[in-house]
Amino acid sequence: MAKVFPDGWRELSATGAAERELQTLARLAAGLSDDYTVYHGVHWTQVERGSYAIYGEIDFAVVGPTGKVLLIEQKSGFLTETPGVLAKKYAGKEKNVQSQMARSADALHRRLRQACGEQATFVDSLLYCPDYTVKEPGTAGIAPERIVDAAKKDHLLHVIRSILPESGEVLAAKEKIHRFLGEILQLVPQADAVVGAAQTLYTRLSGGLAQWARRIECEPFRLRVTGTAGSGKTQLALSVYRDCVAAGRRPLYVCYNRPLADHIALIAPPGGEVATYHQLADRVCRAQGETPDFGSPGAFARLEAALDGHTPDPAGLFDELIIDEGQDFQEGWAENLLRFLRPGGRAWWLEDPMQNLYARERVLLRDWVSLRSDVNYRSPKDILDALNRMLPLEHPVEAGSPLSGSEVEILSYTDTKDLIAKTVGAITDGIRSGFKRQHIAVISYRGREHSKLAPFDRLGPYPLRAPTGRYDLLGNPVYTEGEVLIDSVLRFKGRAAPCVVLTEIDFETLDEAAVRRIFVGATRATMKLTLVVSEASAKVLLDRLGD
Repeated sequence: MAKVFPDGWRELSATGAAERELQTLARLAAGLSDDYTVYHGVHWTQVERGSYAIYGEIDFAVVGPTGKVLLIEQKSGFLTETPGVLAKKYAGKEKNVQSQMARSADALHRRLRQACGEQATFVDSLLYCPDYTVKEPGTAGIAPERIVDAAKKDHLLHVIRSILPESGEVLAAKEKIHRFLGEILQLVPQADAVVGAAQTLYTRLSGGLAQWARRIECEPFRLRVTGTAGSGKTQLALSVYRDCVAAGRRPLYVCYNRPLADHIALIAPPGGEVATYHQLADRVCRAQGETPDFGSPGAFARLEAALDGHTPDPAGLFDELIIDEGQDFQEGWAENLLRFLRPGGRAWWLEDPMQNLYARERVLLRDWVSLRSDVNYRSPKDILDALNRMLPLEHPVEAGSPLSGSEVEILSYTDTKDLIAKTVGAITDGIRSGFKRQHIAVISYRGREHSKLAPFDRLGPYPLRAPTGRYDLLGNPVYTEGEVLIDSVLRFKGRAAPCVVLTEIDFETLDEAAVRRIFVGATRATMKLTLVVSEASAKVLLDRLGD
């Protein structure tokens, strides 16, 4: 039996293409002798000057007894064949298989040469398509002897042995090759390096908004910033907040969603105040000796009414007012908040109309200076390109990041059982692509009260980290003891994750409300995005991608 790295693969639960690859792995492990070593899910990362591929992937790297390496690219399902080109469709977009294989082999061979110095290395490639028979192998752009299709899949092991013979001169670099591949599997599947590098790149690029917005001068200072997802609004808010504290002044940051307020409160420096609009009203009521009863009907409406007539005393005033998620605010709230501002104080209003999930009317801000940015620096170009083609956006999103190499995958489901299986498969694929479990966020298109996934404390082998709705003594949100975060698109708005699985997408028509939910959930992804969509809705999205 062949040696397989990394181990633990037999315990993996997967569906779709990932499941087919695990079946192939089992076949390789059982059919090759222990002189062969199979490395599966070999990944590498490049976020270097002049090279911005997020991650590359080789399905299997088989090292033979003599140290020669064979890269196996598996393409499950149907392929598209035209003269000179064999292609696979991903999210409505065809990718040239030969080009993918050549890039993978060239990249890995280049890295191997660096690791092995002047010692000779040997790298060959093989296409394995167990579900498709290549009609014209001689014109597919790949050498016919390097294609194992559905008609020849029973000969896979024989072909591997013919390329990697059991005897012959052993390469001097054999041990270095094994060490190199082993180090890749130990280091890169954690994806810490690339996640950190991508975050650093986003911080640097999107910091432009924080730089030039803070140079604007107007009197009185009232600046309305309309920015798309990933444009740097949160960085701007935090920069303004920090500037204010550093100058010995007092800032007030107000947003709509409690999860975002909790997040900002954790990373903002002491010296100011962070609250949702309703939290601020609650604090005002309690300071006046009133304790809101959140169990009674209309509790939040009474909180809103409390601020309608409230005039803070001098001790309750602030030097800087930062209003985030302005698209979720109601008419009149801005006026209420401006009463918390000292004479001569500065006010900032940050909003994104595409994230208006509550269908609120746009708040009228008279005599405010306006600034607009439609550039997303957070999500890779591939994801934004797919969203621009898939969704009827009034303002197409511009890609500000040079990162690429992250195809959007659309998985369709038929019923609840299939929904769970496809969501589990998407998580498994994320881990296989090199992300830690804490890098993955499962975001439900539905609210938690309507989500079919909300009752579960685990999906497949993955324990879920879900909000409990409770808070500890320091006011921090309490989550269940899980590894993979799960939340609703409404609650996760304003945050982001390297790998996002946007699931339970199901709509009758691709109307404005559906477009906004998909857009908000999808733009949370900083590196990888998978959409788990009902069959009918998937057809709509794929048809638009194919236009």
